[in-house]
Amino acid sequence: MTTETISVDGRALAVLRHGAPDAFPLVFHCGTPNAPDEFPQLFDAVTERGWQLVAHARPGYATSTRHEGRSIADVASDVAAILDHLGLGEFAVLGWSGGGPHALACAALLPDRCRAAASLAGVAPYDAEGLDFLAGMGPENVEEFGAAARSHEELRAFLEQFAAALRDITAEQVADELGGLIDHVDRGALTGEFAASLARMLRRALSTGTDGWFDDDLAFVKPWGFDLGAIARPVSIWQGAHDKMVPFAHGEWLAAHVPNARVHLYDDEGHLSLVSQLPRILEDLSAG
Repeated sequence: MTTETISVDGRALAVLRHGAPDAFPLVFHCGTPNAPDEFPQLFDAVTERGWQLVAHARPGYATSTRHEGRSIADVASDVAAILDHLGLGEFAVLGWSGGGPHALACAALLPDRCRAAASLAGVAPYDAEGLDFLAGMGPENVEEFGAAARSHEELRAFLEQFAAALRDITAEQVADELGGLIDHVDRGALTGEFAASLARMLRRALSTGTDGWFDDDLAFVKPWGFDLGAIARPVSIWQGAHDKMVPFAHGEWLAAHVPNARVHLYDDEGHLSLVSQLPRILEDLSAG
C-alpha cells in the first residue's frame, strides 16, 4: 500500500494505491463517513485478480481539500484527473454504501474509460420516484438524512455529536457505536480484521473534522448531477435484505432504474456482511 497527494484544480486529494502500478485499476469509493486505509479483504480480492486498487479520500475527508457544495457528479472529474496523473486509462469502479452513487457517476460521465461499475449496498437518489428514502433505515440514519434535508446547522450539530465517538474508535467498539444501524447479521460480520479495517477508515476519515461527511450528506439529498438512465456501461447492483443503513428497497429501485443492471439481491446479507462477496463482485466487474 502506498499513499500520495495529487493536486486537482488546486485542491489536494489523498490517494491510496495497492498492487502493481501497471496493473488494471479498480477505482474504489468508500462509504460515508470513510476514507481509504488498509483494507485486507479488498486488497486480497484485488491481488487475486491481478489488478491494482486506486482510492482517494473524497474532498473534506482526511487530508483531501474540501470542495464545498460538491455534487455526486463532481467525483468523475476528480477520478479522471487522478488516473491521468498516474498514467492510467480504462478502469472498473466499485462504490460501497455512500460510495455507490459516486461509482455510478463514473459509469455515467466517463463512459470512454469506465469498463464496468458496481454499487455495493449503495444509496438511491433522495428524490427517487416511488421510493420512500428513509423507510427501513436505522434511527441514526433517519435523523441524519432528515437533518441534511432540513438545515445545514442541524446537520452539522448532529455530525459533530456522532463523530465524537468515532474519531478514536477501536475495532471492539465499532458494533456498539453503530447501534440501530446494524442487526444481528451485520453485527456477526463485525469481527477480527474486518472490524479493525472499518475502525481505521473511520478514524482516518474524521481525523481532520466532519466537512467530508457534511458535504457527502448534502450531495445525497440534492440532485446527483447526472442521468442514471443514460448509463451505457455494465453495472451490477448488490444489496442485502438485512441492511439498516441503506435499506433493501434502495437496491431494488436501482436495479429497476439502471439500464440493463446485473442484479444481486440477497435475503441473508446486510450492509457490512456483503463485503464477503468482494471476490464475486470483482469477478462480475471483470466480465465487463
